[in-house]
Amino acid sequence: MAEGPLTAEVVLGATEDVLRRFGPAKATVVDVARALGVSHGSVYRHFPTKTALREAVTQRWLDRAHAGLAELAAADTPAPQRLRDWLAALFEAKRRKALGDPELFATFSVLVNEHSAVVATHIAAMVDDLTRIVADGVAAGDFATEDPAVSAKAVFAATARFHDPAHAGEWSAPDVDEVFDAVVSLLVAGLRPGQ
Repeated sequence: MAEGPLTAEVVLGATEDVLRRFGPAKATVVDVARALGVSHGSVYRHFPTKTALREAVTQRWLDRAHAGLAELAAADTPAPQRLRDWLAALFEAKRRKALGDPELFATFSVLVNEHSAVVATHIAAMVDDLTRIVADGVAAGDFATEDPAVSAKAVFAATARFHDPAHAGEWSAPDVDEVFDAVVSLLVAGLRPGQ
């Protein structure tokens, strides 16, 4: 039952609960309305379609999961360390979500596949963060690359094992942190001048 005014945030919170309970295949707008104690029309006043509601939930989840990454990209630390910190924060955020709330993580993995435009925009923002780090590294002489954006895309692709939900089952392996460190060290070394 919703306490206080029915806001978009309240609807999104209830939608997460419903998705966790029923999964994305069975959750409906009527279920969300029932959980809030309102009519489904009240939900539609905030989100005109079920797709819009699911896209908003996906965006909210991605934003929460990756909060702080843009700040890390803009930090005043040397680019090699900033790259390590950014990649480690991304990996830890994904792992925390996957291992801490596996039902909701599985649900959002399905939603992410359904709403590729939301995901594409989100990935573009993360690649922009990486591009900024690499470009700053080039400007400081820490990295050497002709095109920071291409290198950023390569870094993102090379670390997919540590942030792509398809690999979530590997994130609790005993040696995953060691492998992560080795991959990041290899990438940082490859970006250094003379490599």
